[in-house]
Amino acid sequence: MKTHTYFISDVHLGAPSVYESQERERTLVSFLKQIEEDCKQLFIVGDLFDYWFEYKHVVPRGHTRVLGQLALMVDAGIKLDIFVGNHDLWMGTYLEEELGATVHHNPLKWSPNDGTTSFYLAHGDGLGPGDRKYKALKKLFTNPLAIWAYKRLHPNFGVGFAARMSRASRNSQSDDDHAFKGEKERQLVHSQALLNQEWFDYFVYGHRHHEKELVLQTKVVDGTKIESIYIVLGDWIRLNTFAKWDGVHLTLNSFTPRK
Repeated sequence: MKTHTYFISDVHLGAPSVYESQERERTLVSFLKQIEEDCKQLFIVGDLFDYWFEYKHVVPRGHTRVLGQLALMVDAGIKLDIFVGNHDLWMGTYLEEELGATVHHNPLKWSPNDGTTSFYLAHGDGLGPGDRKYKALKKLFTNPLAIWAYKRLHPNFGVGFAARMSRASRNSQSDDDHAFKGEKERQLVHSQALLNQEWFDYFVYGHRHHEKELVLQTKVVDGTKIESIYIVLGDWIRLNTFAKWDGVHLTLNSFTPRK
């Protein structure tokens, strides 16, 4: 019986090389095959691809193992939700039409269990205070006119150029850039601000490439203590981490491929 919901993020397929990407892709496919028996819904919380841009009749080559497995899972009745990340923010309708996925371009408020548990789901880029340069660039990159103009470029140039820029951006970051920054963590600050307006039982993010779980706030309802929990999903470059919701609890786990 399919009763569990799974969350993953930051696979970055396509980087840093075809060989390394395919090895990571095989690991992810092994994970997907392992969970498909009890998975009723899968959230990919951004940056499935290291780069993605859709022309009207052209999409980036590769990733056939993962796309095929995801299509089979959707055909078997699993609900698939994919968030755009900062590396694959140019998703259009291809994954919706080919896979039957629901693509999210903005944070999502999600309530399973007939609304008794509330989730706030987002990739996490551009949230919280500061980071004005990135926020301005993201606004430019997602402008419909800018996208229309970029589509006028031949795909051999457009896809190749943007893929190189994506790799350069990722390679410029060190492990320290992905380390948890405590109270200054932008996603954490954003979550605390939201909690001042609306209660969420879980905040689930990608983007930061580290694994984190902490309690943001607690409250007592009818004598029962309820916690608001902050989750960062890690990645599939170094950690192979995922979260699993069983209808009652959300737990962070890591996947080890079977040999």
